[in-house]
Amino acid sequence: MPNTDTSILVVDDTKFSSAMVNRVIARAGYLNVRHANSAATALKLLEERPAHILIADWLMPEMDGLELSQRVRQLDESCNHFTYVMLLTAKEGVEALAVAFEQGVDDFVNKSNMQDQLLPRLLSAERITNLQNRLLQENQNLIEANAKLKKLSPFDGLTGLGNRAYAARRLADTIKHVSSRGGAACCLLLTISNFDAIRKQYPPAIVSQMLLAVARRLRQLVRPLDVVTRIGPNQFAIITHQPDITHCTEHSYRRIFDGVNLKAIKTGAGFVSIKAAMTIAACDEDALAPSPEALMELAQAQVGKAIETSSVITIRWTGEAQTA
Repeated sequence: MPNTDTSILVVDDTKFSSAMVNRVIARAGYLNVRHANSAATALKLLEERPAHILIADWLMPEMDGLELSQRVRQLDESCNHFTYVMLLTAKEGVEALAVAFEQGVDDFVNKSNMQDQLLPRLLSAERITNLQNRLLQENQNLIEANAKLKKLSPFDGLTGLGNRAYAARRLADTIKHVSSRGGAACCLLLTISNFDAIRKQYPPAIVSQMLLAVARRLRQLVRPLDVVTRIGPNQFAIITHQPDITHCTEHSYRRIFDGVNLKAIKTGAGFVSIKAAMTIAACDEDALAPSPEALMELAQAQVGKAIETSSVITIRWTGEAQTA
């Protein structure tokens, strides 16, 4: 039994063919039917509301059925929809049909056999278009669900390190610990300054290998309780706790800076040299505790200067940030 709500658009500039199609559709009980007397009008109707099935004449003035099929496929792509395209034709032969299928046509009905063939083809088209559109919708639902999961996930998909949200959470915990028990919270930002040049020179797979290697190296360079995260395409954040803010210095973290800058990364395309800048923002219990975002922004504000001077820049949170 046909689904009477299936949306059908009939495009035909000849009253005779259109009348025959309408009789078959009416007998089948389809109710959601629109008509267009030209391909241009059909496209306007489809832009307003997509159709499940398009029935059009192969030969029409201005724009024939093949060109219309191509335009419909472009519309479908833009709105995540599938339209089953059926052409009415007097053409016969394998060559003509091959051309039609290459242009995105799904089926054709010979005008000489329209009375017998159209309804069975419509029922088949209905099943296929319903299946295709259901799959498209399910795929879209999966894409949206995956996007939500990525936003909620605390981890970076490539390296497996914590992401920016995770870094902020761990930094908040460290600042809270400092406020109640003393010591100092340090936020180190390691920025790969030649990242754009690397991306231009190497394919994405090699860039990914490089980032994974940097992540592994950083984990090896830090202390067991330090937290390594990736907070941007070319930026890593390291959250640490020190017994005193005097330990949050360039000297304390120089081994990390040198460990990334002085030893090239081995990849499938050979060794890749990294140029990294490091900024360190620190706070202790003597100052009003900053938010994790504020401390990270304090470190971020010094990145440009660190890249310019190829040095490690440290800055202390005092409520009014000052370079240490």
